[in-house]
Amino acid sequence: MELNENMDTTDVAIGFRWPLTILLALVAAGGAVDLVLDEPETLWSFHVLFELALLTLSLGALAYLWIGWRDSHEQLEVAHRDLDVQARERDAWRARAEKLLRGLGDEIDGQLRDWGLTPVERETALLLLKGLGHKEIAALQEKSERTVRQHAVAVYRKSGLSGRAELSAFFLEDLLLPIHHTGSANPT
Repeated sequence: MELNENMDTTDVAIGFRWPLTILLALVAAGGAVDLVLDEPETLWSFHVLFELALLTLSLGALAYLWIGWRDSHEQLEVAHRDLDVQARERDAWRARAEKLLRGLGDEIDGQLRDWGLTPVERETALLLLKGLGHKEIAALQEKSERTVRQHAVAVYRKSGLSGRAELSAFFLEDLLLPIHHTGSANPT
């Protein structure tokens, strides 16, 4: 969405560029024609100096605007390239993360099956792992909070764990960021 808004702004700027260029060029040309048609007797009169200033100002503004537009266009191209690089990096990261999370999800489901949990108990265990409370799980499963508590107790009993903290620790305790060791062959 944001990229489309930027493109709309760019389109407006491009559409504005040519009319403004024509207007400034006409001002400069009009000033030059008027100066020639006036056939001034001296170059140092107020009228001549005013028209020369107007001519210089309009041509200077025209040059300034075109340089600015060129620089803006170059910056926009760099920004688009950077966005493309970031989008590719994001997509690659998502693909790697999804693959790992699918594997983690399969392993968690396998362990829950090994504990002999029913499908509803497995779903409850997964929602507990995600950090949802009994009331939130009850709303999602369209069950009473008391029923969800009973499922949670069954999960803890069948797994041999004492509660939500141990359940989370069982699956997530070893999920740490990689530790980078420098110059040590034997990390401890």
